[in-house]
Amino acid sequence: MFSFKKSERITSLKDTDALFDKQHGSVGISAFPLRAIYRKIPLSYNSTTIPVEPIKVLVSVAKKRLHHAVDRNRAKRQIREAYRLQRLPLKEKLLSLPNDNQCSLHIAFLWLSNTPQSSQLVAKSMKKLLVTIEQKLTTNENLG
Repeated sequence: MFSFKKSERITSLKDTDALFDKQHGSVGISAFPLRAIYRKIPLSYNSTTIPVEPIKVLVSVAKKRLHHAVDRNRAKRQIREAYRLQRLPLKEKLLSLPNDNQCSLHIAFLWLSNTPQSSQLVAKSMKKLLVTIEQKLTTNENLG
């Protein structure tokens, strides 16, 4: 239930490019030390099944921000753990949308800080980002 499987990760280069392309309707929000870029992907009209994983995630920590691999790996672990523990409300909200609004979500989490941060701060920022995305789903704002 709380694992973070490969099926939950964005592995396709095509999906990654589309996520970072504004023409595909990507939206970005920030909560220091994280930035989330997300894209709503409507389910095809032919498909009546909900995807196995309605949310796919990409985690990125730039070498420009954290120069040491140890720090980058720790930051990625912190991001993945914070997401893994707090993703359930967003996932439930996505699955509870009416049939005409069914969609999946691609989210990229980017590290903004030039220094390592505490896990509590990362978890707090992650919660803020996920709540914001959930609110935008609720109010049917333009996600993409």
